[in-house]
Amino acid sequence: MFNRSRSAVLFALSFWAYLCAGQTSAPTPKSLDDFDAIVSKAMGDSKIPGISVAIVREGKVIYAKGFGYRDVDNKLPVTPDTIFAIGSVSKSFTSLIYGALNDDGKVEWDKPVRTYLPTFQLDNPIATDHATPRDLFSHRTGLAGHDLIWYSSNFSREELFNRLKYLKSNKEFRSGYEYCNLMVMTMGYLEGRVANSSWEDLVRSRIFDPLGMQKSNFSVSDSQKSPDFAQPYSLKKDIVSKVPFKNIDSIGPAGSINSSISDMSRYLILQLGDGTYHGKRIVSQNNLKLVHTGQTAITSLPEFFTQNGLGPMTYAMGWVDTTFRGHHMVWHNGGIDGFHSLLSMLPEDKIGVVILSNLDNNRALEPIAYSAFDRLLGLSLDPWLDRYKALGDKAKKADDEAKKNKVSTAKTGTQPSHPLAEFAGEYSNPGYGTVKIALHGQDLAITFNQLEPYPFLRLHYDIFEVPEEPNSIASGTRGQFYTNWGGDIDRLSIPLEPTLPEDIVFTRVPEKISKDTLLALVGDYSLGDATAHVGLAGDALQLSIPGQPSYDLVPTRGLSFNLKGLSGFSVEFKKDPSGKISEMLVAQPGGATVARKKS
Repeated sequence: MFNRSRSAVLFALSFWAYLCAGQTSAPTPKSLDDFDAIVSKAMGDSKIPGISVAIVREGKVIYAKGFGYRDVDNKLPVTPDTIFAIGSVSKSFTSLIYGALNDDGKVEWDKPVRTYLPTFQLDNPIATDHATPRDLFSHRTGLAGHDLIWYSSNFSREELFNRLKYLKSNKEFRSGYEYCNLMVMTMGYLEGRVANSSWEDLVRSRIFDPLGMQKSNFSVSDSQKSPDFAQPYSLKKDIVSKVPFKNIDSIGPAGSINSSISDMSRYLILQLGDGTYHGKRIVSQNNLKLVHTGQTAITSLPEFFTQNGLGPMTYAMGWVDTTFRGHHMVWHNGGIDGFHSLLSMLPEDKIGVVILSNLDNNRALEPIAYSAFDRLLGLSLDPWLDRYKALGDKAKKADDEAKKNKVSTAKTGTQPSHPLAEFAGEYSNPGYGTVKIALHGQDLAITFNQLEPYPFLRLHYDIFEVPEEPNSIASGTRGQFYTNWGGDIDRLSIPLEPTLPEDIVFTRVPEKISKDTLLALVGDYSLGDATAHVGLAGDALQLSIPGQPSYDLVPTRGLSFNLKGLSGFSVEFKKDPSGKISEMLVAQPGGATVARKKS
């Protein structure tokens, strides 16, 4: 039923072919006579609800059509004006803006980022001092991806920028390619600061407006105000299901733009030209060519690409620089919840393809683009759809086999070190944010920043695991709890960045204690021949012992506190039968001392 309905939509939308870009359109060449069928087959193979495709040659749109549904439930068809999220194709807008600012004399490609953002800081001091815009755009700072920071949170762009210094690198500076959305976000943040504006306003005034990209925007919340926008879908257990829109405004320069092929074909014409659009200079030809030029080698290419006339690949600045069957190719794809996009072009041949779809992680877009290139270049027609389908089937089979043969590593007969209720609490990392552990029935649940709670089931000892579930971002995630010298649970480590050898460590957030409770702890305590004094400075307790500096007391659990700056030292206040504070237990490695409260 679904395929028959889609065929009707394909036929009904064929008249949209020339409506995309006004005077820049041209008749569709005969070599593309079977192209509708190519798109239809690709959609069927990958179960994509809707796709829109535009092809540009020699500065003119020669093909622009919508296929399938932008809204399956309401049978609303895709048109060339349907808005989709373009994901990481947004990066090329950010590098283009930097090129324009360079033309203005406001920025340089090879001066340190700290020239423009003095507070820029990475964990590697060499990268901090020497990383340039060219390094950030071409993903060679060494910083690991750390995508869960922005994906899980509502941190602002400035907050994300300020958290960079707490994130670990997994490569040495300029030693290799490591894709990092946070670095391109930083460049958009830099552009706004340099121009005394915002990244969004710069893209709108210097790209959208001059090109007439009137339907494009920067937030999925704005897309949903449009009369023609695509709903997001995902393939879950082999069934296409609608998923919620994902707001990624804070990471915007790396991926938040939403657009249509009627708008993106104009952008494609600009990218295939000399930096002008309808006679208006957008960026210099030199800077346009520069952002297309490879900077960092991508060395971990699957054999599939090299065996099929693609590669080698280098990352340029917001683009991937490679070849297609001997022709220079520049491309970038993009994906976010419910959407997948591709912009691919052959600059010397003046040919480009933009494809937008509303099914995430699908493998259909590249073979569609390559099929168009074969036909327009007059090459032999390679079976790209079949090759990519076989690649997907192979990957799925391998995944199924891995799940089938997976052996449990759980050790039976083990017990947790504490009752489950004592694991509950809030844990914090200065880079990643907050993890909340809650008692949920007889088990635990974990919540990471703004993500939904997930079951957190004990695997063995103090190691817990999110159950494996297809399409779940947290599927199979494990965490390990640790205790301090006093025997209290005070840390949780989770491998949230898979490219790092070490886990991300979250420290337990002290429980909040009322002012009245703190005041009840204030007083003098007999500590052998000396008198220790507990005082209140603001909202924090301090312990003073003769002959020693004062120590801040950091609350841990109940009436227990750690001595700030002294590992392994803690105090615990005790009550007498009447409920009054009667003594203080001072613990240190190797023993503890009881200090009685003076009247």
